[in-house]
Amino acid sequence: MSHWDELVGQDEAVRTVEAAAADPATLAHSWLITGPPGSGRSTLAAAFAAELLAQGEPDGGEHARAMVDARTHPDLHVLSTDRVVITMEEVRQLVAQSQFSPSVARWRVVIVEDADRMTERTSNVLLKALEEPPPRTVWILCAPSEADLLPTIRSRVRTIRLRIPTVADVARLLEHRDGVEPERAHRAAREAQSHIGMALRLATDEPSRQRRERTVDLALRIRTATDAVMAAQELLDTAKADAEEFGQQQDEQERVALLRSLGVEPGGTVPLQLRAELRRLEEDQKRRATRALRDGVDRVLVDLLSVWRDLALIRLGAPVELVNEAAGPALRQAADATTAERAVAALDAVATARARIESNVPPLLALEAMAMAFRPKL
Repeated sequence: MSHWDELVGQDEAVRTVEAAAADPATLAHSWLITGPPGSGRSTLAAAFAAELLAQGEPDGGEHARAMVDARTHPDLHVLSTDRVVITMEEVRQLVAQSQFSPSVARWRVVIVEDADRMTERTSNVLLKALEEPPPRTVWILCAPSEADLLPTIRSRVRTIRLRIPTVADVARLLEHRDGVEPERAHRAAREAQSHIGMALRLATDEPSRQRRERTVDLALRIRTATDAVMAAQELLDTAKADAEEFGQQQDEQERVALLRSLGVEPGGTVPLQLRAELRRLEEDQKRRATRALRDGVDRVLVDLLSVWRDLALIRLGAPVELVNEAAGPALRQAADATTAERAVAALDAVATARARIESNVPPLLALEAMAMAFRPKL
């Protein structure tokens, strides 16, 4: 399955990239790919890179594309982070690498995933490279929206905007790529709200499905202040469990790999002079855990948005498919006890909680304030 096959619902963006890669004379040297989470920003960036790096290859570019998939191509540099921010040192190293001429391909391609995680000072380091790029270097930045980057950077890039794929498109991808049976694929795509990565998790991971079902149930059961406080704590615990499930295994694998590279046997004592390396790894893992928890909380909040969106649509009588159709009876019962105005107010409360957490408000406080807004008006 090629990169293009995974870019569901993005035909216009694919045509733009193919046309740009096919015409080196007019190829822009700096690009920005924007789109909502799960729309395929990183996938399009990799496909674009593969098209550029495969040019002129005797085998039609198959070897180059395979190296791009494995992130091992000598003329490809990818900066991605699972931390809260991209550091200035990481960007400086990337800028230095971008100055070299390509070693085996016609182009050197530099991809910055989650470019919105750069601070203003870090962005200014990147800006200098974008102002005067080497003639055969192509920069590809990825971010949710243009507004997430400095105006000075936006003025120096060509933007490709991805759209939210349809539920049907995502469901077909899960069926054909991952072998998910149709009914489960459609439900996962709908409940993930067309986020491809999350849809795959919901379709293939039973604990993820159970956590989401519990989140929906909690939102519909809040009646009192006590309910709200207890629900907020459980929502945070759900987010932590979601983050830890994927973090602990990765942390242990990294620790084992590091110790092996340092010549330390499993269960052996780490020599004093090597402990600094282990501390650096542990600090990196802590920063990643902070980001993972934030992402886990945000996934919970997105699920809550879908609940109140459904309740608002039920109250308004809108003839559209519910995101949480599997909880249809409970939703309709809850809708009888609310109003469209209250549902909209609850949506605002979730949006406020997301903004507060992004501004470093402790997640539990933000969730408690949000849950209080879910209580029925007396």
